[in-house]
Amino acid sequence: MEYRTIGTDPSTRREVSVLSLGAMLFGTAVDERTSFALLDRFVEAGGTFVDTSNNYAFWVEGSQGGESEALLGRWRRSRGIGDEVVIATKLGARPHAPSRGFTLDVEGLSAKTVRESAERSMERLGTDRIDLLYAHIEDPRTELAETVEAFGSLAAQGSVGLLGVSNHWVWRVERGRALAAAAGLPGWEVLQYHHSYLRHRTDLPTLRSADGSVGVAGGEVLSYLRSEPGLAMVAYSPLLGGSYVRSDKPLGEGFDHAGTAKRLAVLREVAAETGATANQVVLAWLIGGEVPVIPLVGASSVAQLDESLAAVGLELTADQRARLDAAH
Repeated sequence: MEYRTIGTDPSTRREVSVLSLGAMLFGTAVDERTSFALLDRFVEAGGTFVDTSNNYAFWVEGSQGGESEALLGRWRRSRGIGDEVVIATKLGARPHAPSRGFTLDVEGLSAKTVRESAERSMERLGTDRIDLLYAHIEDPRTELAETVEAFGSLAAQGSVGLLGVSNHWVWRVERGRALAAAAGLPGWEVLQYHHSYLRHRTDLPTLRSADGSVGVAGGEVLSYLRSEPGLAMVAYSPLLGGSYVRSDKPLGEGFDHAGTAKRLAVLREVAAETGATANQVVLAWLIGGEVPVIPLVGASSVAQLDESLAAVGLELTADQRARLDAAH
């Protein structure tokens, strides 16, 4: 395993594995025995970075969120896991009532919600300190300054280590960090967005924004990361739910543009040259890129996880990386 430091403050920064394990479906669609086996294998391989949220997995029948956190709490206790594994969670997008699909009726990011939801996450995780806490989605009903102060206060009092933000417009991320600095509070240092080798269209309207896909790491997000090397980037859904390697998992409309076929052709060429799978090439490309990225991978079997773990040791040549980068 390889490792990367996230955070800039010596008192809170952490060294984490360059691959993060997503626990989104653990405790719901992925049963407890399998979830424990995946977590055990990840740690055995040197993995130290696990990701969840307080709303996972609300869309599974009978769930409203929190099952993944609760399972991680049981796993931590049963294995005696302490600070050696960094567990990141998120708040803000948990629905107020059970929902089978994405909804706007969610908890949001008011100061009261941030404080109370963080407390409940700590209870489920079985810890008195959250290693990394994200603002999961934007909350247009709450003043940004209120949200920033609530997150900063949790970090200042020691209830949270690092702060992160996901699925926000870049201007709100930068404004939030400026507000935190002006108030003398810790600010967001870890960004989590959807990012992969294939380029997702950012112009498609979504349930939460008519202006486009706020959760996709487009040019503005990547440019921002280049200009702020102290920030860390975590990429969710880097393997597109299996679409790179499974014909029964077609790409969605977000990839319906001319560049997709060109990039897929180069990806397959490089995979053939290296003897690796397309998935492994994608993960290696993300990990070793000009803008360092920590891919967040899911798995429902140990075999799937092992495929992703093997990507950590895959070295792409300068020529292969240049060809992958140039395809558009």
